[in-house]
Amino acid sequence: MFASNTTHPHNARMIREPATPTLFQRRIYGTVGLTVLIAAYLLVGLTVHDPWRGDDARYFGPVLSILQGESALFPMLAGEPLTDYPPLYYWVAAVFAALAGDLLTAHGAARLASALFVAIAIFFTARAAESLHGRSSRTPAALLALGTLGLVLHAHETQPLLAVFAMLALTLSGLAELPRRPLAGGVTAGLGSGLAFLAGGLGGLLITAPLMMLALLSAECRQPRASGGLLAGLCLMLAVSGAWPLALHLNAPELLNLWLGAEWLRLSAAALAVAETPRLLELVGWFLWPLWPVALWGLWRARRHLTSLPALLPVLSLALGLGWVVLSGDLSQANMLALIPGAALLAAVGVVQLRRGAASAFDWFALMSLAVFGILVWLAWSAQAFEWPPGLARHVERNAPDFVLPQEQYRLIAGVAITALWILLVARLPRSISRAPANWAIGLVMLWSLAVVLLMPWFDHGRSYRGVVQSLDIAVQGERSERPLSCIATTGLSDAMRTSMDYYAGLRAERIVAGSTPCPLLLVQLERREGAVELAPEWETVWEFRRGAGKRQENFRLLRRRE
Repeated sequence: MFASNTTHPHNARMIREPATPTLFQRRIYGTVGLTVLIAAYLLVGLTVHDPWRGDDARYFGPVLSILQGESALFPMLAGEPLTDYPPLYYWVAAVFAALAGDLLTAHGAARLASALFVAIAIFFTARAAESLHGRSSRTPAALLALGTLGLVLHAHETQPLLAVFAMLALTLSGLAELPRRPLAGGVTAGLGSGLAFLAGGLGGLLITAPLMMLALLSAECRQPRASGGLLAGLCLMLAVSGAWPLALHLNAPELLNLWLGAEWLRLSAAALAVAETPRLLELVGWFLWPLWPVALWGLWRARRHLTSLPALLPVLSLALGLGWVVLSGDLSQANMLALIPGAALLAAVGVVQLRRGAASAFDWFALMSLAVFGILVWLAWSAQAFEWPPGLARHVERNAPDFVLPQEQYRLIAGVAITALWILLVARLPRSISRAPANWAIGLVMLWSLAVVLLMPWFDHGRSYRGVVQSLDIAVQGERSERPLSCIATTGLSDAMRTSMDYYAGLRAERIVAGSTPCPLLLVQLERREGAVELAPEWETVWEFRRGAGKRQENFRLLRRRE
C-alpha cells in the first residue's frame, strides 16, 4: 500500500507516478506495515490513563450512565441531561465497555470507540483519495491524516466529535465514488451524513448533507445515474437521521424539546467576531500541521480544475467545516477535527506533485522537528527521575509538589527500545513519494509512544481527578458518621469533576437553585483566576484540596452548614 503505483484513469494528468517500487519497498511498506503503524498510534496509551479533566472525563459521564442502567436513549451525566451531542458515540463506547469490562477498566474500554472511529476516518479518507486522485495518493492521505498534530490527543480521549470526523470521511468516500458507482456512492454518502447527525446533531448534518447537493456542481456528477444515486442517498440520510428524534419523541418528548432548544441556542449564537480571526488562524495553523501547507500546494496545482470533483469535494468540505466554526463562534480544538478529511484529500495530491526540493525540505523538517520533541520528552523524564536539568526539575516541582515518579524500570527500557526502533525505521526508510509523510507519521507515533511510556504518571497526576475524589470521599464519609446527609449541593463544579465523583465514589452533587439549597454540605470548585469567594457565614470549611499551579491551579472546598 505504501508503494503502490496504480493510477486512476480519470486523474492520470494530475498525478506524477513514482518509479516501480522495489521488492525491498514492498516488504517494508505494504498494507500490513501501514496497519501496524495505525494500530500502534491508536492503541498505545488509549486504555491506561484515568479520565482526564476536560472532554475526556466529561464525555465519559454519559457512557457511565448507560453502564449504570440509566437512559441509553438520551445522554445523561451524573443524573442530569447532557445536550452537547446525540448518543451515537456513547452507544458505541458503552458496547465496548460492556464487552471488554472484564479485561479493561470501564473508562479504558470505552475509549476503544475513539480508536474505532479514528480508524474508520483514516480508512475512508484514504479510500476517497484513491477514488479522486488515483491509488498512489491513498497512502499519503492515510499518513497525513494520521499525522495531523491536533488529532493525537483527541484520538486518545473520550471524544464524541471523533464520530463526526469518521462519518464525514465516510460521506466524502461515498461522494468520491459517484462517477463510477453512482448507487453505491450515493447510499454510502447518505449513510455517512445520517450517522453524522446521530454523532454531532445539526452541526454534523450541516457539514455533510450540503456536500451531497453541491457535488452536482462538478462535471463528473452531472449524469442521471449520479443524480439517482444521490436521491437514494438523501432518502437514506433522512431515514437514519430521523430515527433517533422519533424514538425520543415517542419515549421522552420533554428530552427532545430540551435537546432542540439547546441546538437552537447553538445555531442562533453569535458568530465568530472579526477580532477572533487571528485566534482561528493560529488554531488551524498548528492543529492541521503539516496538512495545510501541502494542501495549499495541492489546491494551487488544481486551480484550473476547481469545478472537477477531485478539487471541488475537499474544498467544499473545508469551507463547510470552517463555516460551521465561524457561525457557531466555538473555537474549541475538537471542532477542528472536521477539517482533517478535506485537508488530507488536498494534501494527498499535493504530496504526489511536490517538487524535489520541497519534498526534501518536508522530509528534513519532519525528521528534525520530531527528533527535537523526542529529546524534550527525555529531558522531561530526566527532570523527574534525576532532577536534571535543574531548571526543568524546579518547574516540575513547582507545578506538582506532591508528585513522586514510580520506580518502574520497564519504562526506561521501553523508552530506549522505542527510540532505537525510531532511529532504525528512519535510517531504512526508502525513497518514494510517501517518504516525507511516512517520516512524519512514524515520528509522531514514536513520539507519542515515548511520551506515554515515560510521562504517563506525570500526565495522570496532573489531569486525573481520582486523588481529589478519593480524598473527598473520606471527608464525606466522616461527615456521614456524625449525622445523616440527605444530599451534597454544588456551585461551580465542572462536568469532568461530577463524572469523576460518580465514577470513583458514587457521589452526586445537586446544583443550587435560586441561590439556596437544603443540603447540609456544599462542594465548591475554584480556579486561581477566580480569586477569593465570599461565603455566607452559615457555612464552614471541613475539607480543602488544592492542586496544580499558575493558571491551572484548582481549589476544592467542602463546606458544612453550621448548626
